[in-house]
Amino acid sequence: MATAIICEFNPFHNGHAYLLSEAKRLTGEPNMVIMSGSFTQRGEVAVCDKFTRAAAALRHGADLVVELPTAFAVANAAAAAAIRSERVNALIAAEMRGGGYYPRALEEALRTVCGGEVAAAVSSPNNILAVEYIRALEGTEIRPLPIMRQGAAHDSDKTSGGFASASYIRSLLREGKECAELLPEIPRQVTRPGLLDRAVLYRLRTMTAEELRALPEVGEGLENRILEAAGRAQSAEELLTMVKTKRYTHARLRRILACAFLGLTEELQTTPAGYARILGFTDEGEQILRSCTCKIITSAAKALRENDENTLHLSLDVRACDIAALAYDEIMPSNSDYCTRILRENREK
Repeated sequence: MATAIICEFNPFHNGHAYLLSEAKRLTGEPNMVIMSGSFTQRGEVAVCDKFTRAAAALRHGADLVVELPTAFAVANAAAAAAIRSERVNALIAAEMRGGGYYPRALEEALRTVCGGEVAAAVSSPNNILAVEYIRALEGTEIRPLPIMRQGAAHDSDKTSGGFASASYIRSLLREGKECAELLPEIPRQVTRPGLLDRAVLYRLRTMTAEELRALPEVGEGLENRILEAAGRAQSAEELLTMVKTKRYTHARLRRILACAFLGLTEELQTTPAGYARILGFTDEGEQILRSCTCKIITSAAKALRENDENTLHLSLDVRACDIAALAYDEIMPSNSDYCTRILRENREK
């Protein structure tokens, strides 16, 4: 048995170390981490590479780190399917037809049907994710394990007792400000998403409307708004401002830009991946691997040579890693997926 944790660790900070410690204290089981790789659910390049984040996790409580395929790491995490009430869904649909903003429509529908306490419970990104995870676990033998968040709230710009939100820590790292008290270890190099802007705009300016329509979350003429803005915008942020409406949030649009840049279609995002790409493990993690029933990938190069049903997903992971290497002040070499050895953390008993 093991505790599975789906995460980004972007970057790995004190709150994540606390989460891993509490999970192990409460269950007595090893921690299996399914971590986003080079890009995250916000549609943004991760603040540092996946191997650095995996190593930090292994040194501070993780026992096995598996890469969440890029196609799913940048997917929308809406909780609409978790809301069973037909009345709630009807109210959401009515609001969305009028050009409403989904998170607000969800909250207001729940407030109307279920009251303020329930609405407040799903008003934060972390809780929306929790609702979606619980829904996904229905019909399985997996039991959810709630662990209360400590210190600063999600996306807060405040610190509390050595804890801070990942977004605030990312801003400190990218601005070169002191934040050692908020992380167990500081990444040596960090990305700057703006360094990818020209490449993103080039990609959009060379795409057709049909190619844009094939991306996840694109529809209702949005492809035309994006193409028109791409022809005038001088940065990704300016493009987002041009295209954003109540219906098309920044988060959704960032994911679309990431999908366009990576070449990720809706078809691939809805195709299951039948493998576990291992980034690192401990002795306890090795025991988890012995009981794994899906295909285990320890060599990206070898797996790609097999050219099977997993090739498209794994190729995207490799491409995402190579693209992320362009987002540093000093461009990093490509092919790190082929050159970086699996991490093995040996802890003293």
